[in-house]
Amino acid sequence: MSARDPVRACRVDAHQHFWQLAARAGAWPPPELSAIHRDFGPKDLAPLLARHGIGATVLVQSLPGEADTRFMLELAQRHSFIAAVVGWVDLKAPDAPRRIATMAAHPRLRGLRPMLQDLDDDGWIDDPALAPAVEAMLRHGLCFDALVLPRHLPSLLAFARRHPELPIVIDHLAKPAMGATPDARWLRDMALLAAQPRVECKLSGMVTEAGPGWTVAQLAPHARHVLEVFGPERVMWGSDWPVLRLAADYAAWVEASEALLAHLPPAQRDAVFGLNAIRFYGIARAAA
Repeated sequence: MSARDPVRACRVDAHQHFWQLAARAGAWPPPELSAIHRDFGPKDLAPLLARHGIGATVLVQSLPGEADTRFMLELAQRHSFIAAVVGWVDLKAPDAPRRIATMAAHPRLRGLRPMLQDLDDDGWIDDPALAPAVEAMLRHGLCFDALVLPRHLPSLLAFARRHPELPIVIDHLAKPAMGATPDARWLRDMALLAAQPRVECKLSGMVTEAGPGWTVAQLAPHARHVLEVFGPERVMWGSDWPVLRLAADYAAWVEASEALLAHLPPAQRDAVFGLNAIRFYGIARAAA
């Protein structure tokens, strides 16, 4: 790809969602979360992307069902800014490899994400039974998005060590409590995961965890730790829109992110704001 390739030149939102409430059958979000309790689609996000110079996104699943993945892939067919889709397959199903192969036939499917944060078993991911699904993911060039909470990090580390060739990205910094001082266990566990060369991290979801009234100073210690242990070459920026709307608008998060990354040289900021996602998800290859 040449240096003037338009995909390489743009910023990438590495984590966003679309949904239709009618298809969610009472699933999250509940009505009391009025800021996000409605349909969200490409026409809602496209003006925000244009306003902030973001040329591509990674559309991520929000329901544990293949129908949601098909819905996202259909949107990707019609909207070119959706450069990659992270879908869902039951990775422990006996026919998981076949299902993965079927989904991976669509060129925009670039990853899979089990919703680990919602499972009763905190150690679900630390299971050799996942091996056939992981082998199928590797065969089809797919990445693994880890939707986890801090308590899942030891099990995720065991999974990463068992499958060292699988590209893994931790969503939303693993959703740590955004207190003034980062939790010591989170600091340790994220550093251990960062020592695995195929594990990366998304700089996303922070303001939702911090809640209304958040400040850049509140977010900074957590962002700084992720940048230090993973390095700017393994951190990718995402909005988590429209969930973001619970605590901020898109412009506020872009501005906060600029402040959190201001100490980096331009090449490293470019990596976090887009080039790392392009590399990780194989966006140019998927769009070809």
